[in-house]
Amino acid sequence: METLERLLLGHEFLAGIDPALGRRLVGCARNLRFAPGEYLFREGGPANEFYLIREGRVALELHAPARPPIVIESLGGGEMVGASWLVPPYRWGFDARATADTRVFGLDAHCLRGKCDADHHLGYEMMRRLLPVMVRRMQAARQQMLDVYGHPPA
Repeated sequence: METLERLLLGHEFLAGIDPALGRRLVGCARNLRFAPGEYLFREGGPANEFYLIREGRVALELHAPARPPIVIESLGGGEMVGASWLVPPYRWGFDARATADTRVFGLDAHCLRGKCDADHHLGYEMMRRLLPVMVRRMQAARQQMLDVYGHPPA
């Protein structure tokens, strides 16, 4: 039987992390399941958890007035969901909805912030891993906004 530590440290988001730093995360982690259509979180809600997708699919959605939700990105196994746990005021900026049976590691945000504050090496490692994902997601959101609200050709 695989241990939570081994499974968590085997997640692609944590690939190559110093095992001593990675083990600090285990105490914040738990296994979660989401059924298709179930929300991991909703825009504006408290960002109390950070998710690492083990398997399944999650759609990051943005709401626009009088329109169906806009899917900013569709995520799968090996990816992370939810960077808002790290930035005050700790509120979600998107919806995240499972589009298939989905299994994730949920990491308690309060626990994780405390460990990152107490161990700056761990905090730096998490930021180093989160920042490229955040930039990629901002670029995806920008592209979606251009598609939706783009200017007609002159």
